[in-house]
Amino acid sequence: MDLVFATNNKHKLEEITHIIGNQYHIISLHEIGCFDEIPETEETLEGNALLKARYVHSRFHCHCFADDTGLEIEALNGEPGVYSARYAGEQCSFEDNIVKVLQKMEGKTNRKALFRTVIALIIHEKEFLFEGSIKGTIIENKKGISGFGYDPIFIPVGYSETFAEMGNDLKNQISHRALATQKLTQFLQSAISY
Repeated sequence: MDLVFATNNKHKLEEITHIIGNQYHIISLHEIGCFDEIPETEETLEGNALLKARYVHSRFHCHCFADDTGLEIEALNGEPGVYSARYAGEQCSFEDNIVKVLQKMEGKTNRKALFRTVIALIIHEKEFLFEGSIKGTIIENKKGISGFGYDPIFIPVGYSETFAEMGNDLKNQISHRALATQKLTQFLQSAISY
């Protein structure tokens, strides 16, 4: 089955393609001729994931899915949350976002955080949502060089390395995005009519 992944983030595309393997053929937006910057104007991860999936589905009439991911830090009242990708501004880099988080976390003893991913799937004109989350800790200085986003400052519960230190193979088994993607693929496998 062909599934269009409604993202312009090449890191997410590589990660989800790696997690799903060859069970399904994941197609990028560029492959279907979509070069739009899809808006993310909703106030929740669920809303943004649905917004992106609906945008692609309405224009290209294909089976598609989209995700939105947020890092929710307890001491920052859930920030950056739905604004994780643009926490330091609209044209910010991963590095800019990390710098802002670490500045806001200075002096805070509560370092608890939650990484959440919500995937919205549209298939046969029906919409479905899948969520994955993982608890962890925000460290004071970056560690590791793999991954992307906030990976260098997030250590998941039960591990001693950041996502950026542990490498993609392990991260892609335990991460928030991996858990949401596993639910997506389990659904697709169990849905006999598909």
